[in-house]
Amino acid sequence: MRIVSTLENQKIEKRIAITPDIAKKYITLGFDVSIVEKYGEHLGFQDSEYKVLGVEVSSNESETLKSGDIITQLGLLSDENLSNLKKNQTLVGAFNPYNNKEKIENLSGNNINIFSLEMLPRITRAQSMDILSSQANLAGYKAVIESFANFEKAIPMMMTAAGTIPAAKVLVIGAGVAGLQAIATAKRMGAIVFATDVRIASKEQVESLGGKFLTVEGSENLETEGGYAKEASEEFKKKQEDLLAETLKKIDIVICTALIPGKKAPLIIKASMIDNMKSGSVIYDLAAVQGGNAEFTEVDKIVIKDGVKIMGEKNILNKLPVSASNLYSKNVFNFVSNLYDKENKKININLEDEIINKTLIK
Repeated sequence: MRIVSTLENQKIEKRIAITPDIAKKYITLGFDVSIVEKYGEHLGFQDSEYKVLGVEVSSNESETLKSGDIITQLGLLSDENLSNLKKNQTLVGAFNPYNNKEKIENLSGNNINIFSLEMLPRITRAQSMDILSSQANLAGYKAVIESFANFEKAIPMMMTAAGTIPAAKVLVIGAGVAGLQAIATAKRMGAIVFATDVRIASKEQVESLGGKFLTVEGSENLETEGGYAKEASEEFKKKQEDLLAETLKKIDIVICTALIPGKKAPLIIKASMIDNMKSGSVIYDLAAVQGGNAEFTEVDKIVIKDGVKIMGEKNILNKLPVSASNLYSKNVFNFVSNLYDKENKKININLEDEIINKTLIK
């Protein structure tokens, strides 16, 4: 069997799905591996690194894709490449089925299997394949670094002969994987860290990292069976707003990470709250591509409102593409290994396997 991959649109995605280390693992597993020329060059992975492992490097993108039994990518292929796919091929990646529903449905007549790894169940056996966690972990770290770089004061407390500089106060909204990494990173750099989340279970995790968990009186546990956050009631939202409005008056940096799978990001920081924040404060909104947790968030722009900088990027992982690719490609390899019948050298779509059942979107 042959596993292949091509470059993403470099303007929006710098990560790759097969690093040299992972190519070696596929070959050991029994796969032939094909990539296009200069596939990893922008990340420092030369074609020669792949060739010495036995990877075929091709100048013809269309033929490379057609030759694959399994195609691994970050996002959905271009319309042209999708139209050139042949029957019984398998696509593995992060295909955003909520936003790409029509494109995916258009492939229904071609017997093409599409596995979207954002849909993985939150079970122990799937942890090594969990692209959301591996990528969110890096995003949470980088959001802190980016916001600190745009904050024009020192982060840790500094005691000098000329006086004391107080530690920056950071609020992390959403204590999932990205939020927890943001808490840990900010704490390591000397900030005083607060966090809030609609899932009460996250309180213990926040406190274990040295953060102070903010919770509204009479909180309800808004966690789905899959471990994700769900929408709050109007009463809860009002209590949360009041708590946030008061808290934000003394916060220097806010990291927003609150997302609801398949839906617009909840608007948590409203204009009236921003009005009361200190001039020079920074809001980094990791939910920007899904509408943002903060009012005024714009993708790939720094918006300044009354001295408060509001930041959001389309793909923050483009600033950590090597680390992100290393983790993503390993996640995909673990998924493909589970999908692959080594004895018969074929794909085994066993719908009784929860991992396969949940991620098979077509």
